[in-house]
Amino acid sequence: MCTRVLWNDNPIAVVAARSMDWPTTTEPVLTVFPVGTVHDGGLLAGHRLAGDNPFVWASRFGNVITSIYGAGTVDGVNERGLGGHALYLAACDFGEPDPSKPTVHGGLWLQLLLDQAATVAEAIDLLHQVQVTKIEMNGSQSNLHLAIEDASGDSAVIEFVDRQLVVHHGRSYSIMTNDPPFDEQLRLLAELDFSEPSRDMPLPGNVNARDRFQRAAYYRALLPEPKNVREVVAGALAIVRNASVPFGAPYGEFGVYNTEYRTVVDTTNVRYFFELTTSPNLMWVDLDSFDLSAGGPVLTLDPDDIALAGDVSARFTPVAAAPF
Repeated sequence: MCTRVLWNDNPIAVVAARSMDWPTTTEPVLTVFPVGTVHDGGLLAGHRLAGDNPFVWASRFGNVITSIYGAGTVDGVNERGLGGHALYLAACDFGEPDPSKPTVHGGLWLQLLLDQAATVAEAIDLLHQVQVTKIEMNGSQSNLHLAIEDASGDSAVIEFVDRQLVVHHGRSYSIMTNDPPFDEQLRLLAELDFSEPSRDMPLPGNVNARDRFQRAAYYRALLPEPKNVREVVAGALAIVRNASVPFGAPYGEFGVYNTEYRTVVDTTNVRYFFELTTSPNLMWVDLDSFDLSAGGPVLTLDPDDIALAGDVSARFTPVAAAPF
């Protein structure tokens, strides 16, 4: 479970905030990949998946990402300002593999777009060239949908529903949570009347995906015009914090899915923020601080350190090989 909020209609910066809600730790690690990093869409944690047509690529753009279980990518931004976020969608159905297309497993779906696309439009074109396949990591299926945004403010929500690729492409698609699929979320939102906002508005307030979607949309529409980038980041964070899941909140058949961390992607200034919910600090990195050229080092940082705060670009350390 998760929430994504895009603020792309202010005059200062295009930013997107997301929460990661999960019942156990996803073992997040911040990782910097330089240009030329090779990824194999048929490898999962060093194990070759079934199928004889995996997509193997070398990245065009350097990026910083948050990994999940050391085996895939769920969030990040590249040096051209394309940001992306993978959220859970139970209704996800990638369908049967198309033998005419190379395959990319779900854990590397977002990584492929961050590696190879500079804009939302380029990322959407790339989607039609590969077949995404479902995998299992740490006992959970990669039932995912993606939200992506770029430095121009363009946005898209990308889902596989009923074995079909469904793309909602446009600047207005600024909110995403989880089930039901996005078109149904939009229909449910349209039934509400937020035309006269007040402190007495009977706003949906629970932690399910429908309520979080509607609550985030309500507050997103009320954001005041910011004076600087600091206020843009704070505004996006304020909404995604409001849509976060407190520790111990019941989640029905799913049990408890509290928010583990939150991120903010600043596509304008190519800056990446990370906030662990068990830490009082917000940290960030500037992609300009890293050597992202071909041959540059792969760098990692474990954010589970209460001493990490502010600009932590210098705290990353090189690793011998890319983790995936």
